[in-house]
Order: sequence, then structure tokens, then C-alpha cells
Amino acid sequence: MNFLICNAIFLFNRVTMGSLEHVLPILLSSVFGILLIYYSKNKFNKIKQKQSLFWFSVIISLTVITFHFYKISRGNYNITSDLPLYLCSLLGLIIPVFAYFRKLWMYEVLLFWIIGGTLQAVITPDIPLGFPSFDYFRYWIVHLGLLIVVFYATFVFKMRPNLKSVFKSFFALQVYVIMMVGINYVLNANYFYLNEKPVSASILDYLGEWPVYIIVVQVIIIPYFLIIYLPFYLFGKKEE
Repeated sequence: MNFLICNAIFLFNRVTMGSLEHVLPILLSSVFGILLIYYSKNKFNKIKQKQSLFWFSVIISLTVITFHFYKISRGNYNITSDLPLYLCSLLGLIIPVFAYFRKLWMYEVLLFWIIGGTLQAVITPDIPLGFPSFDYFRYWIVHLGLLIVVFYATFVFKMRPNLKSVFKSFFALQVYVIMMVGINYVLNANYFYLNEKPVSASILDYLGEWPVYIIVVQVIIIPYFLIIYLPFYLFGKKEE
């Protein structure tokens, strides 16, 4: 009954591109991320910088975990679609590992995955139930939080990718794709949208039908990663 009343008040519509539900979280997180990075870089010592990144990452991970327990408690959990195996959810789970160890090879892989994948999810959100559903908050905390983490590592810890990082990230992604192919086959699922495009509008809509869009993505992903790498390359040349 409470859900029906809340649904009647807030409507729980699918979030659409350009709506206030879409733009406002991006603006708020941008302000928060800039302030966090600026304050950490200029006011915190090394220990506090590491602690800030780690505990922020823990919040992201706990959000993912809590959301899945919440769905299980409601009795409508479906392992063919609800497991945290989509790239951003999986990254949300493991991001504290990177925040704790801060290994360069982890950064090299995560930078391109997060900017390349998460940024697209931010631009074209896939949120069936809008504000103030749990899924709505989970979506933005995870996706925008991951972006803040990699930018924090970049600007506070001064971690940088190199050209080899593009290919490291690409080959790591192939391992993930192969794992998802196997899981999708066993569960008859569609993780990482390998069997079907997402319901909401996305860049995949412009890349043809299945399996053409998968082939196109594989062809363009290295050039896409190179575009992400370009600002780092140019900034590095400028510093020289």
C-alpha cells in the first residue's frame, strides 16, 4: 500500500534524457567531486587522501550490496537480469580494492572502463523507476561515484595512463566479455547487453541490430579508448 501511495505521488516514471531527474544529479555530483578533489589535494595529508578515496569507494560498494539485498527482500530478484554483473555494477563492487591498493595497472584498466562505459551510462541513463526509488539513487551513486574515483586518483594521486594502458584495458575487457558470454549462455541472460540492446536509448541504437552492434563496438573500442587517452597524452607533452 505504501508503495502504491508513493507511486501515485511521484509516478516513478522511467528517467528520460534531459529531464531534471537526469541533469540535477550530474550537476550536484560535479560540484561535489570538484570540491572533494580540490580539498583533498590542498588540505589533506597523504593518509587522509588515501582514507577519503577508500571510504568513498566503500560507500559505492555498499550501495550496490544494499540494493541487491533490498531486491532480494522484495521477492522479485531475477538472476538472469539482476546480478551485479553489468560492468558498472561489478566495478561498483570491486572499486574499494583499487582504492585500497591503488595499483597503477588497476588504474590503467579502470580508467578506460569507467570513462568509456560509465560516462555513456550517465549521458543515456537506463533507470526504469525514477526519483525517489532506490534504483534511482543506486544508479547515480554508482555511476557518478565511479567517475569521481578515477578523477580523484588522477588529480590527487597523479596517476596517469600511457599508450600501453589502452591495450591493457582493451584485453582486460575481452576477458570480461568472454566471462559474460559464458554466464549469459548458462543463465539465458543478457549481461553486458551481449544478446540484446538495452530498452532505453543508447549509443548502441546507432550501431545496428544484433550481432552487428557487438562487432562494431569491438572495432571502434580501441579508437574510442585512444580518444580518452588523447587529453592525457597532450597534457603530458605540455608538461615536458
